[in-house]
Amino acid sequence: MKKYNVCILGATGLVGRTFIKVLEEYKFPINELILLASKRSEGKILQFNNKDYVVHEVNEKYFENVDIALFSAGGKASEIWAPIAKDKGCIVIDNSSFWRMNDECSLIVPEINMQSFLSKGRIIANPNCSTIQAVLPLNPLKELGIKHISYTTYQAVSGSGEKGIDDYYRTHNGESNIFYPYNISKTCIPQIDDFLDNGYTKEEMKMVNETRKILELDDLPIQATCIRVPVLFGHGVSIEVEFEKDFELDDIYNLWSKQEGLVIIDDPKKQKYPVSELCLDNDFVYVGRLRKDISRKNAIVFYSVANNIRKGAASNACQIALKLIENELC
Repeated sequence: MKKYNVCILGATGLVGRTFIKVLEEYKFPINELILLASKRSEGKILQFNNKDYVVHEVNEKYFENVDIALFSAGGKASEIWAPIAKDKGCIVIDNSSFWRMNDECSLIVPEINMQSFLSKGRIIANPNCSTIQAVLPLNPLKELGIKHISYTTYQAVSGSGEKGIDDYYRTHNGESNIFYPYNISKTCIPQIDDFLDNGYTKEEMKMVNETRKILELDDLPIQATCIRVPVLFGHGVSIEVEFEKDFELDDIYNLWSKQEGLVIIDDPKKQKYPVSELCLDNDFVYVGRLRKDISRKNAIVFYSVANNIRKGAASNACQIALKLIENELC
């Protein structure tokens, strides 16, 4: 089997370290692994397959002869380094939001739209964590003609990286909040990212715009409310969907059963439904609490959970890379 040269930019961060863990678990066919980060992380040692690797300060020379570059260093770093890596011949899979809505970049959930890479450039954008776990169960439901979507997210503190986790533990131990505007260990905060002029946050508009791009439904009416909750890992999303066609709930279950990456857990009377604990160490999207919307015709409500650092970030990117290899696209 051919092996590939892989580099990770942002290797010392929460997602960067998860890249390394997932690559190990997937037994990714790596020839050479290069770990990159900012100057302050230069010289740190990380392990991959029980071998020590030195972290280097990012420099264009490290992208020479690299096949796949996994980025999770923030939008500014991606803006600078993704074009450089691409020009060196890399396929870049970027976890920041910077390239997601760029018309020349594909926005990929590999179980849904891997084919979009063929018509785009060599920079692939990894979607927002909550968007990934929302569009996966929505994708097979396109058959019913999706008419409207409403999201309410319940997003874990790890979605803010180490700073969010630190603030959770800090406030849980009785210290004052520093990162979040309120004590996240004792409340839910209905704000993720900055507010825009339309009253929505950037996170909420990411879900709107990215859903349209991934599902190829450019004019689909969507609204979202994104909430930070006192949970360490595992986002939840409550999803309301209205359809053009009539249906029975068995039709939904049948369509879901055909969707790769989706696990149905739905027996509420036995208290079997998706919860964050289910997804701590795996890359599935769990769905349940399915019911008809009693307020309008041809509509449903359901709940989705997934690990925001794995399927919502690192694992989705690694799965994209594996699909590229399987289809001989790199």
